[in-house]
Amino acid sequence: MSRTIMAINAGSSSLKFQLLALPEGRVLCQGLIERIGLADAVFTLKQGEQKWQETLTIADHHAAATLLLEKLLTLHIIPSLEAIDGVGHRVAHGGEAFKDSALVTDAALAEIERLAELAPLHNPVNAAGIRIFRQALPHAPAVAVFDTSFHQTLEQSAFIYPLPWRYYDELGIRRYGFHGTSHKYVSQLLAEKLGVPLSALRVVSCHLGNGSSLCAIKGGRSVNTSMGFTPQSGVMMGTRSGDIDPSILPWVALREGKTPQQLNTLLNNESGLLGVSGVSHDYRDVEKAAQEGNARASLALTLFAERIRATIGSYIMQLGGIDALLFTGGIGENSARARHAICRDLYFLGLELDADKNQRNASFIQSEQSMVKIAVINTNEELMIARDVMRIGLAEPVEMSA
Repeated sequence: MSRTIMAINAGSSSLKFQLLALPEGRVLCQGLIERIGLADAVFTLKQGEQKWQETLTIADHHAAATLLLEKLLTLHIIPSLEAIDGVGHRVAHGGEAFKDSALVTDAALAEIERLAELAPLHNPVNAAGIRIFRQALPHAPAVAVFDTSFHQTLEQSAFIYPLPWRYYDELGIRRYGFHGTSHKYVSQLLAEKLGVPLSALRVVSCHLGNGSSLCAIKGGRSVNTSMGFTPQSGVMMGTRSGDIDPSILPWVALREGKTPQQLNTLLNNESGLLGVSGVSHDYRDVEKAAQEGNARASLALTLFAERIRATIGSYIMQLGGIDALLFTGGIGENSARARHAICRDLYFLGLELDADKNQRNASFIQSEQSMVKIAVINTNEELMIARDVMRIGLAEPVEMSA
């Protein structure tokens, strides 16, 4: 029996959505509401080859959700609101409380709101989205899908920071990791494509985009990941520095009189590809500038690849070897240059690219001689969210499909 599932990703001024038919995974429609709270908000909805877009005033997320549901009816995408069988919500932070996606109860929602202290920019708006759709669709079970839950399998040795113990014990400061829904989805799909149980694989998953993270996956479990207490840490990203010497921060604060908030802005919004290149946070723009002879742009691309290569190497050590290296995310899926730079001179680890396959963005881009599979897999977090609604909210098992 086919079910209609809504996947919701509420941002501070946006609402991304997909409506899917499960278990087949067919997209009924998808879209984005941007600039919520402004007079020139933009509503975009796609159904197959058709696209509707309009600019209008959308006061808040409640108005955005109301508009979305009205459009689904007036465009005859669904016959009634009762046709929506369940709703899945992306939630940034589940802390240590949520080790898996969870059915939203009043108690679960309260805990999501309490965890806003760990994700003040994300969890409050995620919780608001849950409340709005629970009110609008009271018949449909709501399931929260956490960016952090996949990484709850990390051992203490992987998630504890070498700080005084009370900072973990009292304040919850530890490595949480993010992009978990993406890493989980692509690793499962990789196992299907290979025809090998995920439990038998050692995988390094590279989710590379404006935000980037790596994950070491052994037997289907996350054993290490590059993002930490926040999504700022780890490898270099579009506007985030990734890991740096922490003593830089008090030094800069004293030298330039920066506040904690200004330091946070420096690390999260002014660094990474943008900070080094001076061109853009977008890998494509930096790549173009490098091709035109911009030395700082070229350096930025080198730094980006080298940080990722170093992390891959450390994860191979931790995994005791590697069966597959996996690329996903906007850069990982689309940039042959980035993949080539990352896989350069790794023959001694059994990794070798096939240049032609890499340029064509083939599903598997390793050479015939490579002992390690190198995969390019498009992530689909919305589908993973919908599947968790089926698994948890509607208690119907769902088969992964290639």
